[in-house]
Amino acid sequence: MRRLLIILFCLLPLTVFAHEGMHMDMPKGPELGASAAFDSHGRLYVVDAADGHVRLRHSDDDGRTLSAPIELNATAERIYDEGENRPKIALGPHDEIYVSWSQPRAAPWTGFVRFARSTDGGAHFSAPLTVQHDRAEITHRFDALAVDGSGRIVIAWIDKRDLIAATAAGKPYLGAAVYYSWSDDGGVTFVPEHKLVDQSCECCRIELARMPDGQIAAFFRGIYGDNIRDHAFAVLRTDGQPSQVARATFSDWHIAGCPHHGPDLAIGSDGVRHAVWYDANSAPTIHYGQLDPGHPPQHANTIANAGASHADVAVHEHTVWVVWNQVNADGYALMLRRSDDNGAHFAAAREIARSSGSVGSPQLLKKSGHAFVAWNTAQGFRLIELAR
Repeated sequence: MRRLLIILFCLLPLTVFAHEGMHMDMPKGPELGASAAFDSHGRLYVVDAADGHVRLRHSDDDGRTLSAPIELNATAERIYDEGENRPKIALGPHDEIYVSWSQPRAAPWTGFVRFARSTDGGAHFSAPLTVQHDRAEITHRFDALAVDGSGRIVIAWIDKRDLIAATAAGKPYLGAAVYYSWSDDGGVTFVPEHKLVDQSCECCRIELARMPDGQIAAFFRGIYGDNIRDHAFAVLRTDGQPSQVARATFSDWHIAGCPHHGPDLAIGSDGVRHAVWYDANSAPTIHYGQLDPGHPPQHANTIANAGASHADVAVHEHTVWVVWNQVNADGYALMLRRSDDNGAHFAAAREIARSSGSVGSPQLLKKSGHAFVAWNTAQGFRLIELAR
């Protein structure tokens, strides 16, 4: 029975999410999408959503206690708050708090990308604004948020305007597109959006990471040929130059739909692009590799197999951490593998936490070179410090 449960759960992305909206009508537990970040003083901030409001809480004791929540949007609105499409938080160079989220519109699977900011430690937030200039009620969602080395706010998202146009013209179009915008004035305004690429997967999250030169890189699931769902890498140019997109994984997983399972990326100070991603080409697998865009990843490694999902990666100097959710007959285990040689080899997997109920996707955080895992569970938010 235990083996059967694991097989059923590891196949969930294929059966439940084979078409973009199918999951909307499936039974499910509470939405536990949350994001967290440390500021320069070590204060932890956590954002999630409840009752139509994006909420901010903070902790000065590494998550053991959390403040009362502050509601960012005074007027309640619908909010996507599941693992692949949850509210995001990023900190500016002077600890400005930036939050983005996707707002469902009336039609199924549509959305607007929303943003709010605080310059006083979360005491007050600006009125939320809609980032994208295109106001058609179509898919603009699965937002990703980052701040570059100059303090510029960069937001990318999945967008279906090109699919709509192609369909109206009777032309084929697989998946969606990735668009992005940025703000040079601390989030007061955003420039008109730029299209990064066509044929992206329609509901796998985009991961953004800062490179050593301060620019923002994107890692996301693309579509190649006849529904080959591999991943792409690009630097999101904000200087008027075109962004170059290159295929970055070569698993050749053919699936006619979105697995609802995006990748993750962490870039070291040495420029090494540490990545984790999921596919079920021969068997459900979480992979690790160091991206070499245009070529297969280097130091490729199988991190986990059946029952593993939603991995996250972080790096500090030559230490690399990978965490993921592992389903079993008793609920979920939070699993860890660690490398002390910059990803060339990883220690065996070990369990670091457990939940008997629903869980959100784990998120690795760093504070003063030490690693923590933010994990939102049905029993409450948890911050787990990793061994030093």
